[in-house]
Amino acid sequence: MPVRQFSLPGGRSLVWQRVQRRVASADIVVVEQALHNLDTYPLLLKQRLARVTGASPRVALWGHGRTYTKPVSRLETAAKDVVSRYASWFFAYTEGGAAHLADRGYPRERITVLHNSVDTMALAGVRERAATPGTPECAEAAALRKRYHLRPGRTALFLGGLDASKRIPLLLDCVRRVTRTFPDFRLLVAGDGVDRPLVSAAAASPDSPVVPLGHTTGRQVGLLGAVSDIMLMPGRVGLCAVDSFALRTPIVTTAWPWHAPEFEYLEDGRNALVTRDDPETYAMTVQEVLNDRTRLESLRAACGRDATAYTVDGMAERFCAGLLNMLGRSA
Repeated sequence: MPVRQFSLPGGRSLVWQRVQRRVASADIVVVEQALHNLDTYPLLLKQRLARVTGASPRVALWGHGRTYTKPVSRLETAAKDVVSRYASWFFAYTEGGAAHLADRGYPRERITVLHNSVDTMALAGVRERAATPGTPECAEAAALRKRYHLRPGRTALFLGGLDASKRIPLLLDCVRRVTRTFPDFRLLVAGDGVDRPLVSAAAASPDSPVVPLGHTTGRQVGLLGAVSDIMLMPGRVGLCAVDSFALRTPIVTTAWPWHAPEFEYLEDGRNALVTRDDPETYAMTVQEVLNDRTRLESLRAACGRDATAYTVDGMAERFCAGLLNMLGRSA
C-alpha cells in the first residue's frame, strides 16, 4: 500500500496511506488513534454522512486512549478526544485508556479493553525448562552463571532499547550504589541503542558489575530471565511488563510520569516494586529485595500467575469479541 509522509515544523509529520479504495467494501475499518493519520478524517466524515446513505464502513479506533509517554498541550489532548468521540468503537490498550475515554464522554459500552500484549509463550517455555534439572536449557543457564560469575540473589536484568526513555544514566547509577553493598552484584544488559556507549564505558573495567550483551531476542532472553532475580527498569516500562511476567523476573521501577500503558499491569508490592523517582530510594529498594528471599519469591510467584492474564491469544479473543459486538449494534 503506498504511503505518503509530510514533514511539519517541530519534527512532526502527517501520514496518508490512501486506504479509501481498499476499505470501500468493508463493514468495519479499524485505524490507529493518531492525529497525524490523514486517512482517519475522511473515513469518520463518510461514516457520519452514511447515517443517511448507509453506504460507508463503520470506523473503529485502536490506541492508547490518551497520550502516555510524553507531555502534550491541552489543544492536542482536546483534539484527540474530539476525534475519538466520532468513532463507532474503540479498542483501548488498557483499562486506564478506557477510563480516560469514558471520562471524556465516550460511551463505555462501546470500548473494548484489549490488554495489549505480545506472544511470550516460547519465552515462558524456555524459562520453565531452564529451571528443570536435566534439560539442555538448565545446562545453558548454569553455563551463563559460570561465565559471568552470577550468584542467586545478586543478579539483575535490563531488557530493552538503550535510549533516553529508558534512563540509562539512572540505571548505571543504581548499579554503582548497589555494588557498594553487594560487591558480587551483576547487571545483565540485553539491549542496544544510542546510549550503548554509556553501558560500554561502565563495563570497561575487568571487575565491572555491568555485563553488556547487545541486542538479545528469543531463546536467549528466556535463559537470561532464568539466571536473573529482578528486572531493573528505572525508565519507561511498556511491554517489558509482559516479559517480566513470563520470565518470573519482577520489575523494579520508579514512579516516573512517562511510562507506557502496560505499566498499569504492575502492582507495587505484589508483582513488581515501584519506588519514588529518586536515585537513592531506587537503589535502596533494589538492595532490600535482593536481600529478602521470601519477598522476592512472593513477587516472582505473582509474576508467574499474571503471565496467564496478559497473552496475545487473549488479546486476539477480545479484539474479535469487540468486532462482533460492533457488528451487532446499529450504526
